[in-house]
Amino acid sequence: MATLRLALAVGMHWALRRFHAVFQTGTMPASHGADAAGGADALLAVLELLAGQAPSAHFETLLDEARLAGLSGEGLEQLERAVKLAGEVRTGREDDARREAGLTALTDTARDLTFSYDLDSLLRVITRRARRLLGLDMAFVTLRGPHGSCYVHTTEGARTGPESAGRTAGPRLAPGFRISEGYGLGGAVQLHGEPVWTADYLADERFAPSGSLDAGVHAPAFDEDAEAAVRGEGLHAIMAAPLRSGDAVIGVLYGADRRVRDHTSEELGLLAALADLAALAVEKAGLLDRTRAEVSELERDSSRVRTSLTRMRHVSEAHSRIMNLVLAGGDLGNVAKAAGDALDATVLIRDQGGRALAGGDIPGLDEEAVAKASLDAHARRRPVPADGNTWVAPVIAGSEDLGGLVIRAASGLTGEDERLLELAAQSVAFLLLMRRSTAVAEGPVRDELLDDLIADPPHAPQQIAQRARRLGVDLRRPHVLVLARPEGGEQGRAVVWASSYAYRLSGLKTVQGGCIVLLLPGIDASAAAKAVAAELSPLLGHPVSVAAAGPATSPDGVGRMHLEAGRCLDAMSALGGTGSAASVNDLGFLGLLLSDDHDVEGFVEGAIGPVLDYDAERFTDLTRTLEAYFASGGSPTNAAEALHVHPNTVSRRLERIGELLGPEWQKPGQVLEVQLALRLQRTREVLARGRATTDPTRPAAP
Repeated sequence: MATLRLALAVGMHWALRRFHAVFQTGTMPASHGADAAGGADALLAVLELLAGQAPSAHFETLLDEARLAGLSGEGLEQLERAVKLAGEVRTGREDDARREAGLTALTDTARDLTFSYDLDSLLRVITRRARRLLGLDMAFVTLRGPHGSCYVHTTEGARTGPESAGRTAGPRLAPGFRISEGYGLGGAVQLHGEPVWTADYLADERFAPSGSLDAGVHAPAFDEDAEAAVRGEGLHAIMAAPLRSGDAVIGVLYGADRRVRDHTSEELGLLAALADLAALAVEKAGLLDRTRAEVSELERDSSRVRTSLTRMRHVSEAHSRIMNLVLAGGDLGNVAKAAGDALDATVLIRDQGGRALAGGDIPGLDEEAVAKASLDAHARRRPVPADGNTWVAPVIAGSEDLGGLVIRAASGLTGEDERLLELAAQSVAFLLLMRRSTAVAEGPVRDELLDDLIADPPHAPQQIAQRARRLGVDLRRPHVLVLARPEGGEQGRAVVWASSYAYRLSGLKTVQGGCIVLLLPGIDASAAAKAVAAELSPLLGHPVSVAAAGPATSPDGVGRMHLEAGRCLDAMSALGGTGSAASVNDLGFLGLLLSDDHDVEGFVEGAIGPVLDYDAERFTDLTRTLEAYFASGGSPTNAAEALHVHPNTVSRRLERIGELLGPEWQKPGQVLEVQLALRLQRTREVLARGRATTDPTRPAAP
C-alpha cells in the first residue's frame, strides 16, 4: 500500500510539472494551434490524474493552474469538461467500490450465518456491518413479541450502552426495551412490509402523533418512552427495513445518524439486504431452537421408553416368579409375599366375603373405603385406589368373583405397577381355580376317607391314618367336625364350595343325609361352625344351619364327633335355631346331655369356674353365697340371714360374682346353668368325700 501511494504521488507530481512546463516555456502564441496544443496537454494531465486516482482537489488545482497560465477559450472549456467527466468517472468508481464492499459484506454475512453462532452473535455481526458499510452512527434490531409489541434485541453504536448507563437518565434504546405496536418507522414497516426512511425523524410530520394514513406513511401510534429514547440518543436520519419470514414481518433493522441527511436508494437496498440476512438468522435460530427442543423431547421420549421397557421387564420377571410359585405348588402366602416384594408393598389376599386368606397385616385399614373400592374394582375389572397408597385389585375368573387383593404401597403406583398388580390378581385367581380343580378331582377319594372315618363300626384305624397322610391330613392333630345343612335351594353349589374350603384348610369333606360334613384342623368347634356359616350363607343366599363338635386327636374320635354334631343339629332344630351356628359346648347343660363323654367338669368350669378359682385363690365364700342366694329365692337379705352376715356383705359378694361371670349372669338362661353347675359341684364334693371314707389309702377331704 505504501508503494502504491508513492507511485500515485509521483504520477500526480509529474502531471502537474508537465502542465507547468507547457505553459511556462515562454510566451504562448495566441493562435488556434497553440490553444489546441495547450488544451491537449491539459487533457493529458487530467487523464494522468484520473489514472493515478488523484483526489478531487488535485483536479481543481489543475484548473486553477491552467487559468493562471492563460489557458482560455476552447482549450479551457475542454479542460473544464474533462475535469467534470473525470469527476463523474471518479464518482462511478467510488460507487462501484461501495457496491463491491457492500456485496462483499453481504457475502461475508451470509457465510457467517452458516456458522453455529447463536442469534445474539449473528444479529450483532449484522448491525456492526450495517453501521460500518453505511457510515451510520447507530444500528439496532427490533423483534416482534408474542402480543404484537416489539422489543429491542441488539444495538450497535448506542450512546446509552451499558458502559454509560449511569450518565443517562430516562428510557434507553437498549436490549429488552419495548416499543408499542405501530410506533414510528417500525410501525410503518410492519404495516407496509417495505423499507422506510426519514431525513429528520423528530421533525417529520408523517410520524407525528397527529399524522394519518392520508398525510403520511401510516397512522402512527405514539410511545412516549420510545420517543424519549430516540431523543436521548440524538437520532435524526433513520432508515428501517423489514425482517420478513414469508409474508410476515418478524422484526425491523434500523440504521440511524445523529445528523440530518438524506438516504440513497443504494443505502436502502443494502440495509434491506442486511435485513433479509437478519431474518434468515432469526429463522435459523428459531429452527435451531425447535430442533434442539425436538431433540430434547426425543431424548426424553427415549429415556421414558427405556424406563418403561425396564419397568415392563421388571413386571415380566415378577410375573414369571409369581407364576412359577403357582405352578410349583406354592400357597397363597408365598404368592402374596412375592407380589409384595415386587411392588414394594404389603399384600393381603381376601375371599369374596372379605375374609383374609393370606398375606401381611395392613394397619389402619379403612374398611369402608376398601369395600367401596372393591365394588368399583370388580365393576371395572381392574385395580383401583381406595385411599392414599391403598389399592384394591379384583380376583375374578370370567364372571365369578373369587375375592380381591388389598395392598398398601410404600409409594404411589406407576402404570407398570398397576399392570403387575393386575397380573398378580390373575395369578391368585389361577391358584384358587387350581385348588378348586384339585379338590374336585380328589373329592371322591377324600369323601371316601371321611365316610370311612365316621362309619359304624369304624374301619381299620392304621389303614385310615395312612390314607389320610397320603392326602396331607394328619389325624394326630386336633380336629373338629362340622355339619352344615342348607335350608333350601340347590345343594350342588354348597358341595363345590365345601370341597374347595376343605382343601384350602387341609381338611376333609363328604355329604351324608343332606348335610355337608367337614373335618377341619382346630380346637374351637364353635369358631369353626361360625366361620362355615359366615362364608356359606352369603354364597348360597339363604340360611344354613351349622353344628360342630370336638376336638378329637385320633381317628377313633371322628365318629363320636359326628354323632354329637348330629344330635346338636337336631337339638337346634327342635329349639327353633334353624339357620344358626353352634357347637355342643354352646348349648350349655343341653350340650352336656347330648355329649357322649358327659364332660361334667368342663360344664362346671364353663359355668362357675371363675367363682371357684376366686374362692380357691383368696379363701373367700362366693360359692356358698351363690347357693344361699338361690336357696332364698334371690333375696340378698334372706341369704345374709342364712350365712349370718350383714346384707351389705352379701351385696358386695354378688357384685364381685357379677364381675367374674359377666353382667348377664342373672338372666334366665345363664342362671339355670349356674344353678345346675352349683348342684353338680356340690354332688362331686359329696361323692369325693364318700370315696375318701371308704378308701383308707385316700387322704381325708378337708
